[in-house]
Amino acid sequence: MKSTLGGYAHLPRMIDKCRAVLAGTEGEYIYPCPMDERLMEFAGITSDQFTAAVKAHTTDEGVLAWFQRHTQPHLPEELEEWNQRLLARGPSSPESAAKFNKYLQAIDPSRTDLTAWSDLQDLEEGRVVPQRIREPHTHRS
Repeated sequence: MKSTLGGYAHLPRMIDKCRAVLAGTEGEYIYPCPMDERLMEFAGITSDQFTAAVKAHTTDEGVLAWFQRHTQPHLPEELEEWNQRLLARGPSSPESAAKFNKYLQAIDPSRTDLTAWSDLQDLEEGRVVPQRIREPHTHRS
């Protein structure tokens, strides 16, 4: 999840998921998922446009070249800030939190330190996710 392509977090995963959907081998992958939609919205493209680009280009580099020609340009600082927000994003509703916790329980219930979807995806796909130290709550009187 944290790997980038052309400086965009999530872009390599989105390409892989789109290819899997096109090939009918997506299994449990969802494309376009909310993270895909956030990236496409930030870039100023639609899932139909992106899917057509993935169909037309057999390599990640080809998709990246298309992406760079057809998306809204961003300053490096804007892109880095957006990447960090995306990677830190956790559940945003009670329903989303329940879904997150269900997946976490199925993958590794001992990882109560995880709060971001990107960490959960990395863990699910077998990538190392460092333990997070939670800040203790302090109560002031």
